[in-house]
Amino acid sequence: MKLKATVAYHGSGFHGFAVNNDVRTVAGDLQRALLQVFGTPITVTCAGRTDRGVHGRGQVISLDVPDTAEPGRLERSLNGLCGPEIVVRDMQRVDDDFDARFSAKWRRYRYQVMRGVHPDPLRAATAWHVWVPLDVGAMNEAATHLLGEHDFTTFCKRPKVPEGMPDKTLVRNVFEASWVEGEDDLLEFWVQARAFCHQMVRSFVGTLVDVGAGRYEPDSIPQMLAAKDRTAAGQVAPPHGLTFWEVRY
Repeated sequence: MKLKATVAYHGSGFHGFAVNNDVRTVAGDLQRALLQVFGTPITVTCAGRTDRGVHGRGQVISLDVPDTAEPGRLERSLNGLCGPEIVVRDMQRVDDDFDARFSAKWRRYRYQVMRGVHPDPLRAATAWHVWVPLDVGAMNEAATHLLGEHDFTTFCKRPKVPEGMPDKTLVRNVFEASWVEGEDDLLEFWVQARAFCHQMVRSFVGTLVDVGAGRYEPDSIPQMLAAKDRTAAGQVAPPHGLTFWEVRY
């Protein structure tokens, strides 16, 4: 039986989502809990891998379980074994051809920036504290240049490929990229695309913060894209402000 589950997690204690036998990961904890429940290994497939320290609110996983499993009961069992750091927010049976990764139409992330001279200890684990003044208008103007289909080599960590194999394409289509001002000097960056490259969102955020701080002009983004060189962009934002927000199927 194929199940689909929406998973939330606080990423601070994990070395990313994907299983890594040497360190603690979100998928590793889930699969250990599933082994405890069923007594047999169960592999989970995710909609998008997240890096060390990145959080999830609407991460989606798919998994094959014995036909005797009851989704509601399994959801409660996993939350008892993995909560509160990992919580299954919803679990349901789906068609056998569903795949959390390949069936997704788009993915959406949120990044939080906390402005002000003094950091906020209550948001320290989920927002990047930036104390310099930021021009949000300039940041949004710059973000418009990221919309549409581009080769985002400048804003991605190039994946390793076996020797003799062609490089993987870093062309992506971005549907949304904008900053929203919240309460208490909180800024939120929302970005949506069918798929993302490694560290793409954090590179967007770091560069746009550099624009807001006056280090780059808003119209410098097209030149950065054209360079296809990661050194042409600004800083990479730290992982703890990023949350994998939702997936649409």
